[in-house]
Amino acid sequence: MRGEGQHDVRFEGKWDVMDFVLVHGTAQSPEGWDPLRESLARRAHHSVVVDLPTEEPELTVGDYTRSAADQVDGRVRHPVVVAHSGSGVLLPAIADAVGAAAMVWLAAYVPDFVGGRSLIEEIQDDPTALFDPDWIGVNPVADHRAARRFLFHDCPDRTQEWALGTLREFAPAAVYGHGPVPERPGVESTFVLPTADRTLRPDWMRQAAVRRLGVRPREVDAGHCPHVCRPEATADILHGLRPGAPA
Repeated sequence: MRGEGQHDVRFEGKWDVMDFVLVHGTAQSPEGWDPLRESLARRAHHSVVVDLPTEEPELTVGDYTRSAADQVDGRVRHPVVVAHSGSGVLLPAIADAVGAAAMVWLAAYVPDFVGGRSLIEEIQDDPTALFDPDWIGVNPVADHRAARRFLFHDCPDRTQEWALGTLREFAPAAVYGHGPVPERPGVESTFVLPTADRTLRPDWMRQAAVRRLGVRPREVDAGHCPHVCRPEATADILHGLRPGAPA
């Protein structure tokens, strides 16, 4: 029997166990992953949650990547790395650092591998191409009414109240100002697209998945935080992944 954290993702006809590394987004603490972690555990999967440094906006991609890799070190092998929302800017680097078998973009920003623009440059070009116009300029961490409206509108009342306690700001400003490497990541990707998202525009995410990652998104009837409001549906998608499966 394998010890905890020593799982290996291999293609042997089926996957009984997978390891997941979960990277929180820009408005939640690591505790925001708790519903999804529990759903994955019921499917016999193991999760490691990364806690990225906050209040240090000058940190680089390398700084965040080293922090994530240090937290993951030795606990998993060939994990599936899942990044939510704005942490999509860090996903390729973290996945590479931890030897990921696959990446999952969960309602996440996908860097402009084609045009080489940074997130800031994309926003300057046309913010409403990426974001719902009503979301622009909103801070859900400071305004719980905004959090209810934009992040947790599809949650049951009890879940919504709990989710408000997970709010925490994470703004890697220096990373947002740097363009990505001008090539698509080599590790296979899955994009999970919540069709009722009120922050990132679903049509933008759909196009980004196809044009920037070369994949068709997996859609879920949820808002911007399906790991909170639809953890079972999200876990079903992750449970069905087949990293490294032959075509």
